[in-house]
Amino acid sequence: MGTSWSVKAVGGDAAVLRLGIERCLDAVVREMSHWEPSSSLSRFNAAPMGTWCELPRDCFEVLSQALRIADQTEGAYDPAAGALVDLWGFGPPGPVLSAPSEDDIAVARKRSCWQRLELDGARRRVLQPGGVQLDFSAIAKGFAVDRVSEWLGANGVPHHLVEIGGELRGCGMKPDGQPWWVALETPLPHEGAFGAAPEHLVALHGLSLATSGDYRRFFVDGDVMRSHTIDPRSGRPIDHGLASVSVLHAQCMLADAWSTALMVMGLDEGLALANARGIAAVFMQRVEDGFLERMSKAYVAQLA
Repeated sequence: MGTSWSVKAVGGDAAVLRLGIERCLDAVVREMSHWEPSSSLSRFNAAPMGTWCELPRDCFEVLSQALRIADQTEGAYDPAAGALVDLWGFGPPGPVLSAPSEDDIAVARKRSCWQRLELDGARRRVLQPGGVQLDFSAIAKGFAVDRVSEWLGANGVPHHLVEIGGELRGCGMKPDGQPWWVALETPLPHEGAFGAAPEHLVALHGLSLATSGDYRRFFVDGDVMRSHTIDPRSGRPIDHGLASVSVLHAQCMLADAWSTALMVMGLDEGLALANARGIAAVFMQRVEDGFLERMSKAYVAQLA
C-alpha cells in the first residue's frame, strides 16, 4: 500500500501478532493493490473488454461498498477513476511535470465512470466494459485497518489501536482504563498565513478515524499546486481551497471513503451531504489568515 503501519495492543505475544498482522495486510495487497501487477484488481484492470472477472470475497465487498458511495455522492467518489489518477501522475505509471491536455482529460473521463461497471453479486464477478481502471486508494487502507482490528479481536486481543497510513481504529481500553485518544491530522498553513489549524483530540472506543488532505501528495505546475485528490466529475484535481476532511465512523473502510468523497465535494456541498447522511466530519478550509473550521452535526453530537 506504499505506507507504514503500527499497532498498539494490550496483551498477546508480539512476534505472533506481527506475523498475523502482516498476513492480513499481505492478503489486502494481493487482492486490492493497483500497484501490484498480479493483484486481483490489476488483473481486472488489464482484462479485455467484455470479460467477466471473478473477485475474491473481500475485494468484491469493498467494490460494492465503493459503488454505493459513488451513487450516494453522484460520482464525487469514484473507484473507477484510475485512468484519471494515472493521467495526473499519481498512479503506477509515475509522476508528470505538467497538466495533461484537454483532449487527454476527456479521453480519461470516458474511461473513468463507476456507472460503466456491471456487478454479478451471486457469482462475485464484475464486467470489464473496456479501459476501466479500478483504484481503491481511498478505501483499501481503511478496509485493511478494519481487517487487522477484526483479526486482533478474534485472536484474544480486544484492546488495541491500529494505524495504517494515518487511518486509525481503536477498540477496548488502554491499561490505565482510558480510551485510545488520538489527534486529528491537521494541515500546515499556507505561506503568509498567521493561524494554524485548531487541534482536536478524539477517543477511539470502537470508532475509526480517517483524514483526506490536499497536502498529502501533489505536484507544482508552474505556480499552481495540483493535489492528488481528483474530482472525477471534472477530471481535474480539486482547487476549492478545502485543506482537509476528517471522518469518524464505526468502520474505517467507510471513514476512509467518505473523507475522500467529502474532500472532493468541498466545504459547502460536502458539509450539506454530511449533515443529510449523519456523517461525523470536520472540515478545514484554507482562508487568507489560516483556516476556517466547520463541523457536521453528527460530529458535534460526538463531542456532547
